[in-house]
Amino acid sequence: MAKSAEQEHPTKAFGWAATDTSGVLSPFKFSRRETGEKDVRFKVLYCGICHSDLHMAKNDWGMSTYPIVPGHEIVGIVTEVGSKVGKFKVGDRVGVGCVVGACHSCDICDNDLENYCPKMIFTYSAPYHDGTTTYGGYSDVMVAEERYVVRIPDNLPLDAGAPLLCAGITVYSPLQHFGLTKPGMHIGVVGLGGLGHVAVKFAKGFGVKVTVISTSPSKKKEAIEHLGADYFLVSREPDQMQAAMGTMDGIIDTVSAVHPLLPLIGLLKFQGKLVMVGGPNRPLELPVFPLLMGRKVVAGSCTGGMKETQEMIDFAGKHNITADVEVIPMDYVNTAMERLEKADVKYRFVIDIGNTLKSA
Repeated sequence: MAKSAEQEHPTKAFGWAATDTSGVLSPFKFSRRETGEKDVRFKVLYCGICHSDLHMAKNDWGMSTYPIVPGHEIVGIVTEVGSKVGKFKVGDRVGVGCVVGACHSCDICDNDLENYCPKMIFTYSAPYHDGTTTYGGYSDVMVAEERYVVRIPDNLPLDAGAPLLCAGITVYSPLQHFGLTKPGMHIGVVGLGGLGHVAVKFAKGFGVKVTVISTSPSKKKEAIEHLGADYFLVSREPDQMQAAMGTMDGIIDTVSAVHPLLPLIGLLKFQGKLVMVGGPNRPLELPVFPLLMGRKVVAGSCTGGMKETQEMIDFAGKHNITADVEVIPMDYVNTAMERLEKADVKYRFVIDIGNTLKSA
């Protein structure tokens, strides 16, 4: 007979879980493994709400395993470390992002890109090495192998720093990998949501010129005056788009809805790069001739490896980069999910786990 989530491991844990495709979350008792020799255990203080949490709770991608405890923007304070842990000690400020395991024996892992490993293990709703299901950060305690834990700089607030573990690395990694960080470059950011607003901040941290590309004219003031973007383009205004043709070295496209790529490709300079980090649920039309005639690239990028994630969070600490967050109590999570579905948040919900998660 299969064990319940509460019986799988020796250490009791408590969180909120979705139990079916309604996606509605409710209090949930489960268990965490004992702290292994390479493990770090920490008390969860904050956890960001990523749009993928909403998709997974509702099984929108057809890969969810119920019950699901979501959350992969998890931060807190270390309470115990295994005997072979060398990088962390009790009391450290730490975080866990999207990945908690991989094979550690392939070329991809050898290059510190565990997030692309064919045997990569997601932080929640995935089978772990021991056959049990992983549970995320909408919970009181987290245990992860040292390799998948990052140190949070002392000057970075934990609540506003939490979303960097997904949103931050998702935009930082392509900026770095595709060489879009050289001062003086001109970078476009499509969409001004949870990913987009952080992309603007990181790009400005690198010293590049930034244009926000949005369908919403109302976001112009926010983009320029608050986030520090240099320019703002309304993508539905042909005159504005035409005037900016051929001016950008690269574009980070954060939009997860179906949208045309042709106007964005037109904004790129010769050999420019359009990097997709959003995940539309239907295929996009890709016009090939503009790529051929401009030697342009359309690429994709998904989060980042652990070495790069630590680099990202250290860079954020050095440049005081945080997400703009709305901190909520645990029992507000279902309302937050409804608001997230309507894009009614600036720009990331973060659950105050430490103060508001009450055991049943």
